[in-house]
Amino acid sequence: INLMSWGGFGLKSHRTKTTPLIQMVEQGRTLDASVSLTENHGRGLAPMFTSSGFIKPAQVQLIRDGCYQDCLVSARSAKEYGSTINAESEYPGALDLAAGSLPADSILHELGTGLYINILWYLNFSDRNACQMTGMTRFACFWVEQGEIQAPVNVMRFDESIYHILGDRLEGLTRECEHILDTGSYEWRSNASARLPGALVNDFTFTL
Repeated sequence: INLMSWGGFGLKSHRTKTTPLIQMVEQGRTLDASVSLTENHGRGLAPMFTSSGFIKPAQVQLIRDGCYQDCLVSARSAKEYGSTINAESEYPGALDLAAGSLPADSILHELGTGLYINILWYLNFSDRNACQMTGMTRFACFWVEQGEIQAPVNVMRFDESIYHILGDRLEGLTRECEHILDTGSYEWRSNASARLPGALVNDFTFTL
């Protein structure tokens, strides 16, 4: 989600066609209908106004039912493109991915046989225009058979498109969400956060 946000939702990146979600914007490509992303300023962790004093709306619907909706618009882009300011910057600071219906305590049963992945890191785009990502697994990655954890798995590299991960290969999202606070403290303490469910994905592509 963080990598997809690098230029994915900003008005300027859309107008200059540098967004990694360009296929959603220009080709009508969609994610699974269960995927809805909201910039939820009203969650209360950050001020409801920008550093320049502009009021932010409580919510900006970025993706609704798998289809792209609105962009994040900073003061600079609003001036350049004649739009309305709705964010401090064009990178999400209070992102919410709507929960699904899978109970978290039944994930291993629903998975059956496959990989239980806790952390992905070292992410980067392998094909930005296709929102194709590569990265590594890290800690707490386990091989599961018939709903039971068998053994930890060594680090592996994946290469996969968001249109598969949250699109045609998405089996479901968990009912419970994790509230992830940004721990950044460079120059100032970050007040950004994200609220995200887990995802059950079929046929995830690993290259190593």
